[in-house]
Amino acid sequence: METPLEKGQLSIALVANDTVQVQFLADAPAATESLVLDPTWHAATAPSARVQENSSTLELDAPQVHVIWDKKRRELSIEDADHQPLLRQYDLASLARGELHLSHAASDPMYGIGGYNATETVSAGLLRHGRQLATAGAQGHAGAPLVWSTAGYGLLVINPTTSFTLVGSHLDVQAPAGNLDYFIVLGQPDDIFAAIARLSGHSPLFPKWAMGFTNSQWSIDQKELLSIVDTYRRKHIPIDNFTLDFDWKAWGEDDYGEFRWNPAKFPDGPSGKLKSLLDQRGMHLTGIMKPRIHVDTVEGRYATAHDLWFAGKPVSDDYFSHKPVRDIDFDKPTARTWFFNKTLEHSFDTGIVGWWNDEADDTGNDGQFLNMQRALYDGQREHSDQRVWSVNRNFWLGAQRYAYGLWSGDIATGFASMAGQRARMLSAIDVGAMQWGMDGGGFHGHPSDENYARWIEFGAFTPIFRVHGDFGEKRQPWTYGSDAEKAATDAIRLRYALIPYIYSYEYTRHVDGIGLVRPLTFDWPHDPQVRNDVDAWMFGDSLLVSPVVVQGQTAKDIYLPAGTWTEWFSGKLYKGGQRVHYVNDSSHWHDIPLFVRQGAIIPTQPVMDYVGQQPLTQLDVEIFPDDRRTHFDYYDDDGSTYTYEHGASFRQSLAVQRQSGTVHVDISAAVGSYRPDLAFYLLKIHGGAAASVVTDSRAMPSFVSLDALLQSAGEGWSRGHDTYGTVTYVRVKAAVARNIALALEGGAPHPMPSP
Repeated sequence: METPLEKGQLSIALVANDTVQVQFLADAPAATESLVLDPTWHAATAPSARVQENSSTLELDAPQVHVIWDKKRRELSIEDADHQPLLRQYDLASLARGELHLSHAASDPMYGIGGYNATETVSAGLLRHGRQLATAGAQGHAGAPLVWSTAGYGLLVINPTTSFTLVGSHLDVQAPAGNLDYFIVLGQPDDIFAAIARLSGHSPLFPKWAMGFTNSQWSIDQKELLSIVDTYRRKHIPIDNFTLDFDWKAWGEDDYGEFRWNPAKFPDGPSGKLKSLLDQRGMHLTGIMKPRIHVDTVEGRYATAHDLWFAGKPVSDDYFSHKPVRDIDFDKPTARTWFFNKTLEHSFDTGIVGWWNDEADDTGNDGQFLNMQRALYDGQREHSDQRVWSVNRNFWLGAQRYAYGLWSGDIATGFASMAGQRARMLSAIDVGAMQWGMDGGGFHGHPSDENYARWIEFGAFTPIFRVHGDFGEKRQPWTYGSDAEKAATDAIRLRYALIPYIYSYEYTRHVDGIGLVRPLTFDWPHDPQVRNDVDAWMFGDSLLVSPVVVQGQTAKDIYLPAGTWTEWFSGKLYKGGQRVHYVNDSSHWHDIPLFVRQGAIIPTQPVMDYVGQQPLTQLDVEIFPDDRRTHFDYYDDDGSTYTYEHGASFRQSLAVQRQSGTVHVDISAAVGSYRPDLAFYLLKIHGGAAASVVTDSRAMPSFVSLDALLQSAGEGWSRGHDTYGTVTYVRVKAAVARNIALALEGGAPHPMPSP
């Protein structure tokens, strides 16, 4: 659809079955370059739609969206598949001034636009009201020109420097005058973020080791590093990554000191010997990167000669080297190409395999951090097939295209700061920053033993699990007393048991735009109790977690949405749609409020000291059948390269449903060319003992116990008891399609949850 307007023309196009693109094309257009839209994006091929026109309206009718252009009133209406009105755009003449005016139901809850920096109050929670500036911000802030509602729609504005005003039933947008380009997406939250991924770009997979635990530290040398790593290994506290601060580089020295090893602190760094020592221990090294370089150096003079400096920031004295420095302008392609230089290539080849990007958030430029990591991403991808990993101190939508993680900035220690991280994480996810982490334990200050233990338990259920502190601070579990060490160790070990579950959601995020962690609104968009709930969140489809964030807390009330829930550690059943009373371990801090959603399919593995320490030949799968059919897509690949982009992956779908006295488990054939070591699934089907098990119309052999089943060389089943009550164990070969039916003894009715 195209129609002339004052000072321009309006173009309306269905670019996907659930997405409408609206463009105001000004007679005298201004530049509208944006980092938000994926440069490779293009409209879907001929979405199915029917065009109807009469004297008063022009309508575009598709299965998921209905667009009406009112010729007389000169208004645009957007309706859902059932022709229920969602949005109405009016005063279209204001588009020439960069203004967009929409109306909607006053009761629609609104989300997105921006999160919180490290120090501002989070009292507003997740809901958005009033005037909101879309900006990348600083110190852990996440932003996007995106606002969305659980009422069934989202608005993505492509123009830079955009502000939103949300008052009552009005949604107003202000952008610079000129062309105005925006997308309206219809659907539930998962539909909206799938569309955002299509428009703004899909995120590549992190390496599998990044699913594990990271210890970051400022003030360390090679001797201490190896000692810390050896202590982790001796105590069997899993860890995969150690991140180094300024210490790793020859900061302040001439001849590319910002990009090379500090041989005084890490004498075996430049030769690659340290990398070999850490490889033997299953440990990766990542290092800090800064956007500035020293002016009076070889590299500084190169930057001057090639106009690489950021014009808006003058020369200043560096707080660490006390020498003159200046920021690189990463908007410049020449600067990005130069940044991953031969010196940095050598540091990468000798062990610095990931990037902690810091302090590129004080220029007022939304793209500075994004383009800094873009430089490293593009450079590493050209140099190596090893996957890129990064954490950065702000986020602007579009950054996810460059293997971009966000951490919440230089936060304080203490329980109040820890509690505030919940809203920081969930609001960042609400703008598309799906890979989020924090300085576990807090950056400023020293946490109490209890605070540290609770922080580790919290961090184990975030996308990026890491700890860090200020200069000289130690964040190893054994430095906080025996109770904290045990609580922290158990939380880390639980994280590692869940690596197959976690890594499968890494692929889900890559494909569908939805990450491992999501607010409860994503799964229960119409439950008013979760509209602004930051106390709990979903960890994948099957687990709800509500960490303890109050000092000395003896009990907490937790809202469980509709459904049936099983407490992970005790096996106690709860009916959803209510608050439940959870008693905390206030003495030893050895508990995590964690609940399993009925219908869950959760693959687990034996706990290892690091990811991939041993071949995974059997996957244990915890299954909690429900009357509704549920499924889980298990994913694996080599965990380290980009061959998955060319089909070298392993994907197999598992589905379960309980019907009367029978549980059906359907396993699809594996897809992809990658062949893992996996030989068997051990299905642990909770909620009833089987009288018989049939697979593909043939009775499976039964065994007297789980031990007898595991000692056999092949498939079969047995019965037993565990934390959750009666369980049926079924062992089947992986990779092949199977249809399994369990006939339960006496029909085995559903266990009754607590009222």
